[in-house]
Amino acid sequence: MLEGIKVVELATYMAAPSAAMMLSDWGADVIKIEDLEGDAIRNAFTGISRNKLEGNPMFAFDNRGKRGICVNIRSDDGRDIVHKLAR
Repeated sequence: MLEGIKVVELATYMAAPSAAMMLSDWGADVIKIEDLEGDAIRNAFTGISRNKLEGNPMFAFDNRGKRGICVNIRSDDGRDIVHKLAR
């Protein structure tokens, strides 16, 4: 349905990542851009997982099917990377 569409996601927590997940489910190429420390929700709620090394299962669910990159968007080089991905 959305094959050939690229989505660059600069979002955290759940609402926007969930929306981008649906776009990925429909065939879009979603690239999640995280800060160097990663999405804050990545390590939240790890107690609900059977294996604490697996991290947050909600994060895994909302980000399935996406490609990901960590970028320092506070630097000129990092912003250049984001701009190139958005083209």
